[in-house]
Amino acid sequence: MRRVCLTLPTDRACAATLRAVAGEAAHGARHFGVEVHLLVLDSSGPAALAAHREAVAALPPEPGVVVHHFDEDEQRAFLRGAIARSGVAGPDRVLGLMLPSGVSYGACTNRAFLIAEALGCASVHRRDSDSRYQYLDGKPVFPLHHELTALGRRAADVAGLVSRSRLDPALADRPVALVGGSFVGEMSVDVAEIRALDPLVHEELVGLSVPAGYPEIWRRNLVDEAFRGAGTTAFTRDLTTLTTVGPARVDMCNVAFARGVYGRVPLPPATDTIGSDYFLLHLVHGARLPGVLHNRHIVNFHTNERRSDAGFLAYQVRLTKFLLAAPHLQAVYAGLAAAGDGLLDGDGCVRASAVAAVLREGAGPEPVEDAERFDVVERCYRKLGGRYAAVADVLAARRERLLDEARRDMADFALLLDAWGPLARASEGHPPAPAHGGRPSSPARGDGPSPSPAHGGRSPSPAHENRLPSPKGSTA
Repeated sequence: MRRVCLTLPTDRACAATLRAVAGEAAHGARHFGVEVHLLVLDSSGPAALAAHREAVAALPPEPGVVVHHFDEDEQRAFLRGAIARSGVAGPDRVLGLMLPSGVSYGACTNRAFLIAEALGCASVHRRDSDSRYQYLDGKPVFPLHHELTALGRRAADVAGLVSRSRLDPALADRPVALVGGSFVGEMSVDVAEIRALDPLVHEELVGLSVPAGYPEIWRRNLVDEAFRGAGTTAFTRDLTTLTTVGPARVDMCNVAFARGVYGRVPLPPATDTIGSDYFLLHLVHGARLPGVLHNRHIVNFHTNERRSDAGFLAYQVRLTKFLLAAPHLQAVYAGLAAAGDGLLDGDGCVRASAVAAVLREGAGPEPVEDAERFDVVERCYRKLGGRYAAVADVLAARRERLLDEARRDMADFALLLDAWGPLARASEGHPPAPAHGGRPSSPARGDGPSPSPAHGGRSPSPAHENRLPSPKGSTA
């Protein structure tokens, strides 16, 4: 039977979201005859962790749903075992990249990827704790429905199941590697107040996220749309498009990847950097792998923590790190687009060695350019005054550290990419021990045939690539 991993990483209280995602897991098992592994990766404090354990224990048993709830100690134990079996160099450093002390959007998803490998899953479907589902006629609108319909199947077989196709016919035999939508509701990053205070500062600051060389009219449009997702329009009916999905059209709270992508390449493990977990969206697009874009957008909201002074400062620092990382990542994204079909093997899966070559050759900015970019960010915050001036003071105090991290994060990513194949292989067949609140599944439903491997089911022990060339600038 096809197994899939629906994952909810969290570092905050989110019992209501956990219960809602469990409902989505039940929908997937019920309607598609798959075994859904609901994976909660919990980095919360003691009170929230205890509440989550209670919520997991109270979930009603659902045929075909297996619930796993791992705290950081349990995640660390799993990682130590996988790293030891893999034989990778610098095991302590690799562990630090997989489970860092700071917030890392990429690292938490990378842990889900490895655990999915251990569980024998064919795909990973990610949700976020600060989001909820839209409703239509009193029922939640689950993205998993579109994800399980299309993911892993030949694009030609999906063409008749979507509202429209905009895919190059030459790509029809390739597997659907990504299914995703965006969000509605509050902006994903807190820049609305900046725009209200000073539109010119907003344009200059957010404009740092736009690659150089864009025509001014396109640049202005990208700045206007940044962090808005799909806006505020409520869901009324399904609209699905078979295409090569543009990275800006998908949010990482509403995405699913086939194993032929994440089983080969991880996400950058940078800490305290928004947008660092979007790398695979660019990889899939650059490799011209088919995807399905849908409009079952998830509702984004800002938590109370995010509205606090400490939360405000944390998000502005993460935005700054994103703006410093942007030109480094954009150089790699341009390389991925140039490599195109060369990023894939004969089965339409990503070749990690080709991605590593692009990462090594990506010509990011010189240190003086990074420093000039930092100066723009600090000046913008200082000009806004008030609590933004306080952010500027914090940035100034951390200047050298932040500039150093912007470059070191790329070297860390290169090191993790080099280790990823051995880590993925070492994870296979070694699932974490049952956690608090975890329980075995009920007998799977027999209301549909299990898809074949060509339709996203997992073949036994497929081969990953072996050793990758050592990336430039990496250290053991």
